[in-house]
Amino acid sequence: MAVNKTINKRTNTHGAMRNCIEYVLRQDKTSELLTYVTGPYCHNEINYNLVYRTFLEEKKMWNKDTGRMYAHNIISWHKDEQITPEQAFEFGKEFAEKWFSGFQTLVAVHKDKDHIHCHLVTNSVSYEDGRKLHNTKKGLERMKQLTNQMCRERGLTVAEKGKHFDGSQIEKGEVIAWSKDKYNLFRQQVKDSFVADCAMAVLKALENCISKEKFIEKMKQFGWSVNWTEKRKHITFQNKDGKKVRDSNLSKTFHLDISKEGLENEFNGNRQKSRDTADRDSRADEELRNYYRELDAAIADTRGITDQAQSGEGYSRTEFRESERVHANTEKADTDTGRGETDDLIRQAEIARRSSEINRRNSASDNRTVRNAEAESIASAEQRRSEEQKRFEEQERARAARRRNKRRSEPEL
Repeated sequence: MAVNKTINKRTNTHGAMRNCIEYVLRQDKTSELLTYVTGPYCHNEINYNLVYRTFLEEKKMWNKDTGRMYAHNIISWHKDEQITPEQAFEFGKEFAEKWFSGFQTLVAVHKDKDHIHCHLVTNSVSYEDGRKLHNTKKGLERMKQLTNQMCRERGLTVAEKGKHFDGSQIEKGEVIAWSKDKYNLFRQQVKDSFVADCAMAVLKALENCISKEKFIEKMKQFGWSVNWTEKRKHITFQNKDGKKVRDSNLSKTFHLDISKEGLENEFNGNRQKSRDTADRDSRADEELRNYYRELDAAIADTRGITDQAQSGEGYSRTEFRESERVHANTEKADTDTGRGETDDLIRQAEIARRSSEINRRNSASDNRTVRNAEAESIASAEQRRSEEQKRFEEQERARAARRRNKRRSEPEL
């Protein structure tokens, strides 16, 4: 996998060009067999002084000895890529002759690191017609395409967006930075990194956020203003110190989709989650209400019988007292059935309560109103169970009195 990186450091002075050429040709990094200059070069050996003078003479010949002096590119391969320094050298020469055709280019392969990389230092003035070298965004994209094409021709791995060298997916939030300084900054988790602070603020603001307006409001609470307009392609974040971060920078560095489209997708997903949670809570509440309606209906059925017994309909007070006395001897046996029914109702109430609790624990966010209603319903159910127990006992006493009176009224044989 080859990565072709254009170094955008200061390139508009003679000293910068000389220092760059001197660094590229350092003997502890390369060798004479792995260096080459494309275009006119009249010397038998390659050293930084001769290359520097050759570039300078070409500029003076065309009277273009100001502005940008050179371009610096680095083609690097993954440490596990099956490529030799000699193959990397041929790769760099071919690329320089194709892409920088008409411009003198110093090619040098460095093998002092655990990965092989090739430096290309190009004179900014063409030796053919004196035109200046210019780089554009479209040009950089075509440069990437040419690099990938040359890799395919040689059977080398081609870089794919969102994947590691071995083809595995890059995890969301994983630090990816081609800048060495930026990479070390995040890997060491430096606390005063405003870019990292911005990324953390964005992730926190996105939690349960359902709209652009809410997102901007949350970011403001975290100390970041958001410039999100339809006229601009990118979103810009700015902290209180005036430091700015683009959404594209965060997306590339942390492998997150923080573009306008990506954030809108997050908002839509959060809205759907909110609706799903509300639907689950509504269904759980409806099931709980249905259960209590059935419980109320069962209690109402027993209430009529109990009221009739308490009113003494068809019985005298003396008979009713007698029935209570008789019931005291038979209460345990006669009320087992009623208590069994009560226990069933209690168990059903407990099952409904536990089911309701499980549904709420699985919800993405708690609904305080539902929880209060549930607590009130459970308290009401406890009170109803107590009243129901009393009514069943009264009902059994009334039944016992009726049986006693019926036996008394029957003629003796």
